Amino acid sequence: MKSAFLQGAVALGAIALIPATTAALADAEGSSYKALDEFMDVFQKVRSDYVEKVDDEKLIRGAIDGMLASLDPHSNFLDERAFQNLRTQTEGSYGGLGLSVTQEDGAVKVIAPTQDTPAWRAGIKAGDYITHLDGQLIYGGTLDEAVDRMRGAPGTAIKLTIVRPGRDKPIELSLTREIIELKPVKWEVKNGVGVINIISFSANTGADLRQAIRSIDKSIGRKPTGYILDLRSNPGGLLDEAVSVSDIFLERGEIVSQRGRQKGDVERYYAKPGDDAKGLPVIVLVDSGSASASEIVAGALQDQHRALVMGERSFGKGSVQTMLPLSNTTALKLTTARYYTPSGRSVQEGGIDPDIRVPQLSDPDYKTRPKFRESDLRRHLINEIKSDNAALEEDVKDDPRFTMSAEELKKKGITDFQLHYALQTIGRLAHAPGAVVAQAGPAARKPASR
Repeated sequence: MKSAFLQGAVALGAIALIPATTAALADAEGSSYKALDEFMDVFQKVRSDYVEKVDDEKLIRGAIDGMLASLDPHSNFLDERAFQNLRTQTEGSYGGLGLSVTQEDGAVKVIAPTQDTPAWRAGIKAGDYITHLDGQLIYGGTLDEAVDRMRGAPGTAIKLTIVRPGRDKPIELSLTREIIELKPVKWEVKNGVGVINIISFSANTGADLRQAIRSIDKSIGRKPTGYILDLRSNPGGLLDEAVSVSDIFLERGEIVSQRGRQKGDVERYYAKPGDDAKGLPVIVLVDSGSASASEIVAGALQDQHRALVMGERSFGKGSVQTMLPLSNTTALKLTTARYYTPSGRSVQEGGIDPDIRVPQLSDPDYKTRPKFRESDLRRHLINEIKSDNAALEEDVKDDPRFTMSAEELKKKGITDFQLHYALQTIGRLAHAPGAVVAQAGPAARKPASR
């Protein structure tokens, strides 16, 4: 009798759930239709009553932009011009200044200057605000308009007014546009060490890195003492190229995973056999401008105990954007997943914490200039597990090893303190290769630290 009663109760409960679930779906659908009706009411009112006639396409585009802007800082609609700009960034070259910029509350903010470009040579820093172009205020305009004005024919001049947090007065700069050749990899040899700078993760970055390693070996006539992989101020780029770069230094193991909305929506990327660096010591340099693909590489080599990560905490962009074509000339760039390092940590918000923190002492503003990171962006994706990276970063300012001023370093001929420190360190690692594993502290690889 008891069993029959329970069975009946379960059956009754299941039947009761059916109309409730159907009703919930109907309510959700009804709510969506109501919101769309409200949108059309507003659309019609603006068309008929706004003080000036407004183009329908402009209104619809504004609605699309507003919808995507409500999600996160990296999802947006690409019209024909924006779509072409993105292709230029990953494939081609252009006449301009060499700046990656974003927009924040109507102001144009620098993400990072590209190395060896007019902007980089002029000393523009990540986190700077561009307020005027040729004396004209650009606040409140669109980002596309500002980018179009900064680009132009090589050899032409443009004046920029920069507001830098920590500086009392604006900085006036006069720059000359150049052809910005998007060569993703540059290399040189310093003190028998191969120094490789990856500027962006665009098409063929992995192949260019392999060629750089061969060129370094050939120029020395033997294997170098080790390699320094410089990812500072690298804003990222293509996921496949980040995987390719990581694979060059790894024999085996996971490089990165990306996890989407559904529980089973997980994709993992693994290294193939073969270490192009032949097990030699590797140091990866990062700073607050190292983002996205740069963080994938730094995190993979750190978690796999293949390299020491040195410098400052990275930007903290741990999301994946997918290009969804809407036509031949337009697309939707939509955040579809988060990526995770081999140990399972998300770098979203927290970034990659270096094994050895080294401030850029050769930058006279490093103590006063605020760092600009993902966590500063409005509507950024939240990482559920917070870290104490910010507090740890403050501690390094009082480290007795890092007390020399930029002027003192300049007198010693040191113009890049972080690179100088890395060169000294890799010389010691060459005599004790096991230190690469030993110094890659466990705190940097535990998922709980994020």
